[in-house]
Amino acid sequence: MRIPDKRACELATCTVPADAAQLTVLTSFLRKFCSATSLASMHVKTFELALEEIFINVVRHGTRPDRVPSVEVSLVMATDGLTMTIEDDSPQFDPLSLPAPDVTAALAERPIGGLGVFLVRQMMDEVKYQRVGTRNRLSMTKYHART
Repeated sequence: MRIPDKRACELATCTVPADAAQLTVLTSFLRKFCSATSLASMHVKTFELALEEIFINVVRHGTRPDRVPSVEVSLVMATDGLTMTIEDDSPQFDPLSLPAPDVTAALAERPIGGLGVFLVRQMMDEVKYQRVGTRNRLSMTKYHART
C-alpha cells in the first residue's frame, strides 16, 4: 500500500489478493486517502460501500479453486471529484451489462444478486467498465467530492 504525503495526495494504489479478509486492508487504505485529501464526509461511506460491493463480487465470482485473483484499487482525487478504480485479473465480467433489478417487485419475487451493482450505479455520478488485456477495470467517480 502506498499513500503519498498530504501535499502530493492525489493518487494512491493498493493491491491485495481477492480474499474477503483483505477488505479491512482496502477499507483502511480508502479511509486514510479520504482523510488526507479532505473528501467530503458524506461521500466516504458511499465509496466504502462501493468498494465493499465490487471487491466482494470479485472474491465470490472471480476466484477459482486453483487461482486467487489479484485486485488493485486506485484512488485519484482531482479538482472535480474522486475516482476509484478497481482492477482484477479474474475472468472477464462486465457488471454493467447486468440488467437493472426490478426494485418495485416484492422481495420474495426478486432473484438473488444484482442489487449491489445497481446501488453502486445509483450512488456514483459515473461508472465505467473496460477489459484491458487480461484485467477487468471498473471506474467509479463522484464529482465535487471535496469539502
